[in-house]
Amino acid sequence: MNLPIASLAQPEPANATTAPGGRVRHFYKAYGLVVSSEVALPELEPAAPATPDLEIAVGPVDFPETASQGATAFRFEPTRQYLSWQAVGTFMISGGRRIEVDPAPRVDDPLLAFPLLGPVMALALHGRGLLVLHASAIAVGGRSVILMGDKGAGKSTTAGAMIRAGHRLLTDDVVALDLSDPERPMILPGFPQLKLAADAAGAIRLEQAEVRPQVHPQIDKAQHRLHDGFAADAVPVSRIHVLERGGRAAISPLTGAAALPAIIKFSYITRFGRQALPGDFAAAHLRQCAHVAGRVGASRLEVPAGLARIDEAVAAIETDLASGTR
Repeated sequence: MNLPIASLAQPEPANATTAPGGRVRHFYKAYGLVVSSEVALPELEPAAPATPDLEIAVGPVDFPETASQGATAFRFEPTRQYLSWQAVGTFMISGGRRIEVDPAPRVDDPLLAFPLLGPVMALALHGRGLLVLHASAIAVGGRSVILMGDKGAGKSTTAGAMIRAGHRLLTDDVVALDLSDPERPMILPGFPQLKLAADAAGAIRLEQAEVRPQVHPQIDKAQHRLHDGFAADAVPVSRIHVLERGGRAAISPLTGAAALPAIIKFSYITRFGRQALPGDFAAAHLRQCAHVAGRVGASRLEVPAGLARIDEAVAAIETDLASGTR
């Protein structure tokens, strides 16, 4: 029996519409925003089609600078920022409200999503006036802890151990702080995914997580999609910890003079250097960092070496949060 052609068409998902040019436009929620995207981002939580706060579109991006094989190229202007990875593609962020994606040949959506949900999203959120930290954040009841640190310090590992202990992920890698209420800085929830190295994932064993396929051989951390253990609502900032390796789990407050440089160091925009803060943007960013340093402060969290002792760090965080405000 011959069926009408229309009956063979696949129905659009409930969170998708057709964009001009025939691409599917997906709708998601992340960081308190409705996101429409022509790149599939299953890492994000789906949302019903609505007027988006942030649009992600696929199309050509005019970026004249060229990058050598395997290198990156950036350009920052007051209203637009360009990030280009020759092996992935070029991204243009406009005013924190639109991201244009120009994929490299034969690059598919899962690989595009890796920078898109990392540095590209961080710059878009920064463009919306948020203070963005390169960190992980966990909700503990109605309180929270932000975990900052150098590569290898154990941010995501400690976050994973906190989730295993029954606490909830707010966001991993990109922490966006809403400072619109100066008395109450808030952490905006990102999406339910945690990136863990193989040894950390083996030691922690998050039973409520699905491990997503590796998107590139050179990306060593696996993406763990949480089926549970995600905090979907904004939470006030309670603690900010800078992780360092130590002999025992211990938390010691940084002085006011030391807290500000730590927050500046681990703000996401700092990764791109002074060029990323043209004109008055540098002064505005400094004011945001100084406000959080003065309002919340920061502490040093010593994390014992060895994955077998990660729960000692979790216990130290829980005890510190239970002690109340400083």
